[in-house]
Amino acid sequence: MRIKSLKSVLALSCGMLSLAASASAQDEKAMNLKPFADADHVIYMPTNIATKRVPSKAGTLTNHGGGVLTSARVVFIFWGPSFASGGADNGYATTLRNFRNQFGTTGEYNTITQYSGIQLTNLGSGGADWFDTTTPPTNVTDSTVHSEVNRYFSGGHGTYNSSTIYEVVIPRTSYSSSGSSTSCGGPSLAYCAYHGAYSGTSGTVIYSIEPYPSCSGCKVSGWSDVQNQEHFVCHETREAVTDPVNGWWNSTTGAEADDECAWSPTPFIGTNGYSYQYEWSNANNGCIRTR
Repeated sequence: MRIKSLKSVLALSCGMLSLAASASAQDEKAMNLKPFADADHVIYMPTNIATKRVPSKAGTLTNHGGGVLTSARVVFIFWGPSFASGGADNGYATTLRNFRNQFGTTGEYNTITQYSGIQLTNLGSGGADWFDTTTPPTNVTDSTVHSEVNRYFSGGHGTYNSSTIYEVVIPRTSYSSSGSSTSCGGPSLAYCAYHGAYSGTSGTVIYSIEPYPSCSGCKVSGWSDVQNQEHFVCHETREAVTDPVNGWWNSTTGAEADDECAWSPTPFIGTNGYSYQYEWSNANNGCIRTR
C-alpha cells in the first residue's frame, strides 16, 4: 500500500498527476469501495475481512518512469516503552530486526530484482534503529509519523539516507490513521499498514507505518502477532523499494507489486522460518513465493 504526501504530489509533472488520477479511479472501481476521505493521496493494503477489498490480479506491472531503491536499507523506529529492553514487546522488536537483517538476501526478496535493476542487499546495514521510549498518542496520524521520523534525524539517533526506508512500529495501545481511515485499534478499519514519501530537510524521506496487528482483519489464522507483522514488513518494504515516490511499478488497476497478491494466495512461512506473502512476477505472469 502506498501513501503520497501532498508535497510529493506537487513535485510530480502534470502528466503524472493525470496518470495518478486515472489509476486511482480504476483501482477504486475495481475494488468496489467507497473513497477514503483522503483518497487524493492514499492507496492502501486491504484488510482480509472482505474478499472484495483484495485487488483483482490485473497482470503485468508497468514502470511509469519513476526510480526504484536499487540497494535499499531499512531502519526501524520502535515507538513506545513496551519495545525497550525488559518491555512486554521487546521480543517482538528483536524478532522484527532479525527478520529484516536476513530478508534482503532471500528468495522472497529476489522476486523484485526483475524490476529496474533492484539488487539483493543487507537491509539491516543502514543506520541504527531507534527505541523511542516515549509513549505515542493513541491516534498516530500520518503527519505524526513524519514528525517521529524527523525526530530520529534531529535527535542524533541516525542520519538521513535516500535509499533507506524508515519504518515506524507502534504498540497495540496505539493505532494509525490516514484521513478518516484507520488501522487495527481504530474506529474505521481499512488497512493494515502503508508506506509513503515526504519532503524532508535533506531530501525525500521514504517511510512506512507498521501498526500492531491486533485485529482479525490483519491476521493469518494461527499466526502469532510478530509473524503477522513480518508479513506486513515484507509487503511494505518491497513496495517501498519498487515504488518509493510514486514512480509506479503497478498494474492497470493501480495496484502495486505486493497488492496484486495481497492475502491470495495465503501468506506463508518461508526462508528461515519467517512469514512472507506472495509477490507478483512479470517473468512468471503470476504470484510467486521465491525467485
